[in-house]
Amino acid sequence: MRFEYFQMIDRIAALDVAERTVRSLCSVPKESTIFEGHFPGYALMPGVLQIECMAQTCGWLVIAMNRMTVMPFLIAVKEAKFRSPVLPGEELEFEGKIIHEGSGFTVGEAKGRRQGRTICEAQITYRLMPFPNADFRRAMLEWGERIQVPVKDLSEEARKEPGT
Repeated sequence: MRFEYFQMIDRIAALDVAERTVRSLCSVPKESTIFEGHFPGYALMPGVLQIECMAQTCGWLVIAMNRMTVMPFLIAVKEAKFRSPVLPGEELEFEGKIIHEGSGFTVGEAKGRRQGRTICEAQITYRLMPFPNADFRRAMLEWGERIQVPVKDLSEEARKEPGT
């Protein structure tokens, strides 16, 4: 995790476009300025960052399902639940699946786990939009490669600029 860059996913461990499922791995930093205020003397990973982990996990699946042609923008979070505090240095695993697609929107369900036990869950809705520019799309492609999204398997078309 790179809190300072809002890059929550360390690695995509499994991604199955046909089954519409994804699994990611995340290591909570042992130290971060976020923990100075949340909370002094008892550092906890904020729930909003757990939601972001779930949103990014499913978001990468949406990107893969659409072969890097659209960007999923978070527009809604429903039924979010936090079951256990998350401490600095913990290893987390997130699972996601897509449950609905249509009319430019996609809905996913995600869960976070620590040592096999659920720590959080939510339903995430995205608005799918074209990448606003080639630089942004290229940065997302590079980010995906860094966290091992199988972008090369999506097709060579995914690596081309739109309209070329």
